[in-house]
Amino acid sequence: MMFPSNRVRIMVATKPVDFRKGHDGLAALVSSVLRKDPFTGTVFVFRSRRADRLKLLHWDGTGLVMACKRLEDARFAWPAIRDGIMALNHAPFEALFAGLDWRKVKALETRPPAAAE
Repeated sequence: MMFPSNRVRIMVATKPVDFRKGHDGLAALVSSVLRKDPFTGTVFVFRSRRADRLKLLHWDGTGLVMACKRLEDARFAWPAIRDGIMALNHAPFEALFAGLDWRKVKALETRPPAAAE
């Protein structure tokens, strides 16, 4: 799977969506329900009701890209179901996509050196 770069924003819709929706249906949901612009390059992550499937929606500059994943014998760890959206960093997103508990993953914070040697 090609993961988005560290500079791409990742937004997770906390409420389950109808998984029959395609590119246009999910883009409309981003606009109307989440009040975000689906054409900014942000990756939007959606879950199914049973939490065993997820869909990603991303505008790559030339078109909408949608990716789907289904876990065979497990469920994705998901935030509490409520109306809204939450941001995820790159490391927790990779854990979520892999089917791991993303809440236990912390990205390291790095700073540029104060002086070059």
